[in-house]
Amino acid sequence: MRVIGTVKEIWRYPVKSMAGERMQRANVGVLGIHGDRGWAIRDEKAGEIRNARKLPRLLHCVAVYMREPSENDVPPVQITMPDGTTFRSDSAEANARLSELLGRPVSIWPIQPPTERDFLRRGTPDNPDFTAEMRAVFGRLEDEPLPDFSTMPPQILEFTSPLGTYFDVFPFHLITTASLSALASRNPAADFNSRRFRPNVLVETERGIEGLAEAEWSGRTIQIGATRIKLEMPAVRCLIPTLDQPGLPKDPSVLRTVVRDAAQNLGAYATIATGGAIAVGDEVALE
Repeated sequence: MRVIGTVKEIWRYPVKSMAGERMQRANVGVLGIHGDRGWAIRDEKAGEIRNARKLPRLLHCVAVYMREPSENDVPPVQITMPDGTTFRSDSAEANARLSELLGRPVSIWPIQPPTERDFLRRGTPDNPDFTAEMRAVFGRLEDEPLPDFSTMPPQILEFTSPLGTYFDVFPFHLITTASLSALASRNPAADFNSRRFRPNVLVETERGIEGLAEAEWSGRTIQIGATRIKLEMPAVRCLIPTLDQPGLPKDPSVLRTVVRDAAQNLGAYATIATGGAIAVGDEVALE
């Protein structure tokens, strides 16, 4: 075992693409932090679950659980709108309030069973030109490469999330301060705040660990207390880190730097090998 750092931040996102809850301690199971991405927004016109890539105003909403979730219990959330008004996700007004904010008919849903395949099936793309649609979704310029989709789980091409979840790819996402610092040094005018990248855990790396550290650890397992987390693949970055959100302005240069200097990736997608509790300040070790 090699100590690589400590847990600096822990985040949970009760509603996919809404602002996260910063936590001091969290319980982690096979589907990541309990309650993470427990709810999501379905675009009724498009016929699919969507996130801030298509519905950027979601980043300006805040969601918190009405009670603490468990591995098998996803409680309602209280949503605070950009104007400061609030409502519950299970209220009669929820869909109408969100539709008004987003300018199109939407509904809010808790996680559905993995048997509900049609619920997570992708709808018709906004642009029938696949390449143009992917460039828009991933925020790529004409002279920039698209991600290598062959590295992603095949079901992601058919469904908006792995069945029974609302995660983009895998149930856990980790970033290191080493990687954020490395990219900030390439683009000092930009703010590489961890909130842009929506990780579950930000690891403050040990002195001497530099560069895109988690990319080098892909395929290996880290340990936080009794919790063991397998780093499955680098996290391919899309349009979302460039978007404005409270305290962070819109900045396309963030993504330009990731594409140019980090092979389009920042952070690591992971699965949970052994569940347990994690807390800010916990030691992080590489097996």
